[in-house]
Amino acid sequence: MISKLPTRFARSFCTAGLLLGTLFFAASLTPSLLPRTALVQGVLSGLAFGAGYLLGFWVRRLWRYLELPVLRGRLSLVVQVAAALVCLVIAGYFLWRSVGWQNSIRAAMDLEPTAEGQHLQVALVAAAVFAGLVLLARLVRLVFVLVSRFIRRHVPRRFAQVIGFALVAMLLWSAANGLIFSVGLRMADSSYRQFDALFESDVEQPAAPVMAGSAESLVDWEGMGRAGRRFVAQTPNAEKLGKFLDQDEPMRPARVYIGLNSADSIEARAELALEELKRIDAFERSALVIATPTGTGEVDRPAIVPVEYMTGGDVATVAVQYSYLASWLALLTEPGYGADTAQAVFDRVYEHWRDLPAEERPELYLHGLSLGALNSDLSFDLYDVVGDPIDGAVWSGPPFSTPTWQSATRERKEGSPVWRPRFRDGSVIRFTNQQDALDIPGAEWGPMRFVYLQYASDPITFFEPELFYRRPDWLTGRRGPDVSDALTWYPAITFLQLIADMPASMVGPVGYGHVYAAEDYADAWAEVLDPTGWDESRISQLKAHLRGRY
Repeated sequence: MISKLPTRFARSFCTAGLLLGTLFFAASLTPSLLPRTALVQGVLSGLAFGAGYLLGFWVRRLWRYLELPVLRGRLSLVVQVAAALVCLVIAGYFLWRSVGWQNSIRAAMDLEPTAEGQHLQVALVAAAVFAGLVLLARLVRLVFVLVSRFIRRHVPRRFAQVIGFALVAMLLWSAANGLIFSVGLRMADSSYRQFDALFESDVEQPAAPVMAGSAESLVDWEGMGRAGRRFVAQTPNAEKLGKFLDQDEPMRPARVYIGLNSADSIEARAELALEELKRIDAFERSALVIATPTGTGEVDRPAIVPVEYMTGGDVATVAVQYSYLASWLALLTEPGYGADTAQAVFDRVYEHWRDLPAEERPELYLHGLSLGALNSDLSFDLYDVVGDPIDGAVWSGPPFSTPTWQSATRERKEGSPVWRPRFRDGSVIRFTNQQDALDIPGAEWGPMRFVYLQYASDPITFFEPELFYRRPDWLTGRRGPDVSDALTWYPAITFLQLIADMPASMVGPVGYGHVYAAEDYADAWAEVLDPTGWDESRISQLKAHLRGRY
């Protein structure tokens, strides 16, 4: 009896499920937008195998329900063994090819080739993930059987099975919704909250009165949080600016940051931001930037530093935190997260700015990275400011759900690629990437200049739910310079691949994925600011100065 257990266990697997699972597994090993570690690839491939197996299992169930002929006896066993061998050959071949595919992405991003033996690690992790899924599925089936048997004492068999299935489905949904989403998100938020409260040894409270968090500031240094303290403390000083600009006494840039603990409500934080801007005379500077942070509260320093250099330090930047949660996580669970805060801050600053004499007030700009770009876009209505327009914005890595980005991309000129579209006559919105494409022959800017900086390898920008069943436009025609030629769209698989790419995109190499380079920001801001005396040669010098520093 015991000697037959391995055979019975092996025969319990669905042949159609194994074949489809292997095909899904093979497809998951093909490249996506970013290089993957063995752990990430193994988890992804294990989930893909599980999804394919589940599909094959239900195809077999449907086949039998329709009473179509099936193989039995020795022939069935022969087919099952042959299918297993075919699966091993396919899986082995694609595992072997996966190293070259990963290296094709790494080569496009000037990275070292992947470590030897990674495909073996991928196989082990994928097998462990699939085994876990099998155990979970069989546990669920056991619960279903027990519930159905209990109910069958009182109702007919088929009716008991339907009720049992419904109850188990409700139980699973409640567990997933309550445990994974509610508890998981609360744990993540708590973890990020504790991280935000950390004091770092290399971050010192500013002494200059012009800085937020100083002794004269209306903003408490401790309440600013980790992200705010780092952003303010790492402001370039006048000496650093003067050395590059060849000026004796340039102005020191001003940065204002309002943390979640700086005030009790959104309205109070927005009001505090305005009052702090007034205190440091921010409205007497030449430029003012409203920077909407990412979900964790970070303001992308490489995005702000070029503005501070190009204005000779005569700029103030203000940011107000709205959450602790990572942008990609907030994006998948609540895409509009933080829009209320961004709108409140914009309204208070814009109302005060609008009431100032036009010839005396600073030029007003917006910035946001990732979820910050989405919320910055949602912070104002174009029709409300067209009478007295702001001067422009630089938005980087806009999430796929950003309304203005979606509209401009959808209505792009025929022939322009989706990863760097050309919108109408280029007078309001332009797009760029690592290869500066903002100088459009014959195009003239209007009163407002909006620039989207986006990399073709950024999954947060180019993910879309329709990937599950439809080939995306960014894989049609000419591809972005940082996208592998080996990337192929597969239903469901590419959808899973880009979800796996999202968290990895924020720790990738600078200048790819979701990590935007200061020198690329310099091109974008030069076009939006149009700073006096900054010709192409001067901008190239600044880009070389910023490269590798931020």
